[in-house]
Amino acid sequence: MQVQFRILIVGLLLLPWGATGSSAQQIGKYVPIPAGSDADHAMTELNAASDPAQKLALIDKFAGGAQGDMALVADEMYVNYYIAAKQYDKAFEYGDKLFALDPGNFNNAVNMVRAASEKGDQEKLLNYGEKAQSIMTAYKASPPPEGTAADAWEQQKAHAIENNQDNYHFVQQAVYGGVYQTQDPAKRADQLVRFAKLFPDSPYALPAMGVAASSYQQAQNTAKMMEVANGLLAKDPNNMGMLLLVSDYYGEKGEQLDKAEAYAQKAATLADSAPKPADVPDDQWKQQMTLQKGLALSTLGQVNLQKKNNAGAVQNFLAAKPLLKSNDTSFARNSYRMGFAYLNLKKIPEAKAAFTEAASVNSPYKSYALDKLKALPAAPAATHRKTS
Repeated sequence: MQVQFRILIVGLLLLPWGATGSSAQQIGKYVPIPAGSDADHAMTELNAASDPAQKLALIDKFAGGAQGDMALVADEMYVNYYIAAKQYDKAFEYGDKLFALDPGNFNNAVNMVRAASEKGDQEKLLNYGEKAQSIMTAYKASPPPEGTAADAWEQQKAHAIENNQDNYHFVQQAVYGGVYQTQDPAKRADQLVRFAKLFPDSPYALPAMGVAASSYQQAQNTAKMMEVANGLLAKDPNNMGMLLLVSDYYGEKGEQLDKAEAYAQKAATLADSAPKPADVPDDQWKQQMTLQKGLALSTLGQVNLQKKNNAGAVQNFLAAKPLLKSNDTSFARNSYRMGFAYLNLKKIPEAKAAFTEAASVNSPYKSYALDKLKALPAAPAATHRKTS
């Protein structure tokens, strides 16, 4: 079962050339630009330029004479220029140079995350996301500079953190959305687990663990799948996706059947009562919950089958059947399982009908169902009484 999560990635505007914000907003080194200075005139000229080649020439001119902290401003100019030009490797080059001069520059970390997101480089996304998180964590714990009162410093930090909340949220959203798109399921799972560890308080941390568990399932790494799923359930006991994943795994394996039954029953109950998120259309939510309840009932049928309660299994499979019609694989698996329950009850015609249903849709169960149909005994031939 692939657990789906909806994500939205928004763009973030770069700051104007060389703008470092006020000292109360800046996380990292604050470089004031005195009004009327050569640097101020250079930035004014740069912001007025519209031709990219002219902009780059002006940045080169400024950088050639930049001394001290002005070198930091020059590197920031290059970062802004190369991101706008979509020359991401050059942006990374100058972003790393800027970090060498100012390791705690949060705005630079945000720009690097943006560049990595636009390039689609998931590894750099994680690395720069980790950099942004470490900068924020260190800033929150930083002591007051010499000559600054502790209470004044705490107020200044709180103000800067508040002013950077949109950027901080963007970093989390961009990193999560980027690694979510990783094609290889095993790599995607590892990256999502890393994301959740980097940003444990993020609103995306629990969804990331859910997608990681289902990605490990895709990669057929059941040990990691169960480790992540059980870890997520410890934090979020009502996580319907993980309740279904874990109960289905145990039901198929014939292990911990009481736990599988309890989890599946809980998922079925939640499907009837879970509140609809405000941004999900009513029809989409209804379809999703219908499918989830069908999966829960099918798992209960499988648990019944493992416990040799075949009549109970048939009852749950029949209840699940109409709820699973929107998903061919789940529908076919439910019918395939039901066929075995009927066989155990020695109801051959009903078993044939169930296997025929399983073979009626395109799914991995089609060939298995056809094989079972071939193996079933033919209907007994009709007997004719002789007439005298």
